[in-house]
Amino acid sequence: MSYRYMRVIVMFDLPMKNSSDIREYNQFRKYLVKSGFLMMQESVYCKLALNVTVAEAVISNVRKNCPEHGLVQAFSMTEKQFSKIEFITGKSSSEILDTDKRLVIL
Repeated sequence: MSYRYMRVIVMFDLPMKNSSDIREYNQFRKYLVKSGFLMMQESVYCKLALNVTVAEAVISNVRKNCPEHGLVQAFSMTEKQFSKIEFITGKSSSEILDTDKRLVIL
């Protein structure tokens, strides 16, 4: 089996007009966090996947759990492509080290 690490990126813009919209937003965000997604920016989350098949399954699960209204977009990229992301302005403010070195393969 070939292991080609992938990153799944989920971006969303959900309405916040009333209390039911806010509830859907919170439920979706909590779903992403419980599923292992890390916040890159507000409304942009990413998750490491073992290979293309796992990445497709993750996107399928996001599709099943997304709110009815608003815009939710997801795509996958290789870990090599993800590592080439460049900070144009600002700095990374994460306390989590996000490298392959902390990955444990059983």
